[in-house]
Amino acid sequence: MTDDRSPAVLAGEDLKAWAGLATVLEWLPPALDTPLVQDFDLTHFEYGILFALADAPNRSLRMSDLAGFANSSLSRLSRAVSRLQKRGWVQRLQDPADGRSMRATLTATGIELLGEATPVHADTVRRLVLDPLTAAQLRQLRDITSRIQQAIRTQKAWRPSREVDHPHSHAPSS
Repeated sequence: MTDDRSPAVLAGEDLKAWAGLATVLEWLPPALDTPLVQDFDLTHFEYGILFALADAPNRSLRMSDLAGFANSSLSRLSRAVSRLQKRGWVQRLQDPADGRSMRATLTATGIELLGEATPVHADTVRRLVLDPLTAAQLRQLRDITSRIQQAIRTQKAWRPSREVDHPHSHAPSS
């Protein structure tokens, strides 16, 4: 099978596919931020930090591991964690196993906030991403995003460590 697509330009179906994805990549982050910011003064990025901590053993992660999950620089993550810490949702302490590393830990107040924010976030994700798609399209979306993730980098993306049915259980669902 030969590939007639030119590597130098995007045109035709390639351009249409890319333009659609590029538009979603631009429009989705602020659309996910809006309800969280309005209701909780919390960005989607910050919500992701809280969610990852809630899902971690002892609700705690090394900052470097959390940065990897968030696809963030340590400096960006540190600023976000500082903001969350000022609000009492996260605590940052030296890692007892390695004094050179810091750990972020979700507080009881953070767990409570996450329980309140999760239904808002889940509703937004369902309304904007999941509900417009058929079951077959959702399976395709999982396959497509997995292939794109693998093309970008070989390390695995963050995945919830367990399935959760209730937002107030061990970790919120998204």
